[in-house]
Amino acid sequence: GSQRAPTWSDCEDGWQRVAQIVCNAEGAALATAGFAQALDTAKAKELARRADVAAKAARNIVRERNRAYTFHADPGFSFGEGWYLAAAALLAGLPIQIRPGAVQELQARRFLHDAGLEGSLCPYRSRPASPKHLTHIIAEAFLADAPGAQCTLRAAFLGDESPAACLRSWIDGNVGGNPEQKVLLWVRTGDHDALRNTCFDELRQLSELVLNAGLTPIFFGDAVPADLVPTSGVDLTLCWKESLFQGADMRRVQLQLFEELRCRHGLVGQIGVTTAGMDGPALIGLPTLYLTQDLNVRLGKWVGAVPGYQDVVRVPGYFEIIRTTLHQWQQ
Repeated sequence: GSQRAPTWSDCEDGWQRVAQIVCNAEGAALATAGFAQALDTAKAKELARRADVAAKAARNIVRERNRAYTFHADPGFSFGEGWYLAAAALLAGLPIQIRPGAVQELQARRFLHDAGLEGSLCPYRSRPASPKHLTHIIAEAFLADAPGAQCTLRAAFLGDESPAACLRSWIDGNVGGNPEQKVLLWVRTGDHDALRNTCFDELRQLSELVLNAGLTPIFFGDAVPADLVPTSGVDLTLCWKESLFQGADMRRVQLQLFEELRCRHGLVGQIGVTTAGMDGPALIGLPTLYLTQDLNVRLGKWVGAVPGYQDVVRVPGYFEIIRTTLHQWQQ
């Protein structure tokens, strides 16, 4: 239970309690051994033996604690959670493990190597630390030094080399030379936690808000109905499935895509439901509005910590908040 606690401090507190229980078990085993020696009976000696075995087993639980966090490299897991773990490892020195044989193991290792985290990798073991801790760890680092934390992540995630010519060519071909400022509209239609999926009626309204603010919507993520994308909009949905974004450097290339859109194509912000894919761009400086039905305990810690990161709860009047933010981005 301690290993799956919702925050890092809760996890540490739980393990301290476990360690105390182990110490008590070891003390009890030692006392039992003393009684067995004094009584000198077979039954007493057997009880002492059992107590010793139990105490040693308990000590092994503490000794074998897995402090590493798993970097999931299977397409079935959230791609975006990799941003959380890499960021937390860079900012707080966390150990990382990858399941051998995972479909995207090589791509994950490449990203961590390029980000300077190769030394953080540990052999894979069962019962890893809970990823629920990561957003809180990142928030603490940003609260302590937001410019420094963001600078660290940008250097690690983007590198210091210019994006490949093929990426720039792909962007020019798919986004074009439209000089207008743009906003990413994220689309989520996954099977896991389907209540968090994009509502297409809401997405249509968001697109209209973006257009009315004099901005161009770029649709990104999962597929949308063809009639939802306006003629002046840009449809990049499912582009992450293209070979350009599935190679060995897939993670860095995707972040370079967002950075290129920001630097050369007028991207000023992103809006979407609570999909972790948004959080890579958010951590390297892209202003972000994430929509949620209720206050998000985990991601809510980033509000006021990560620059430009806002949550919008779907309560009456929330579209007005979005409209106001769009005009702020435009300026």
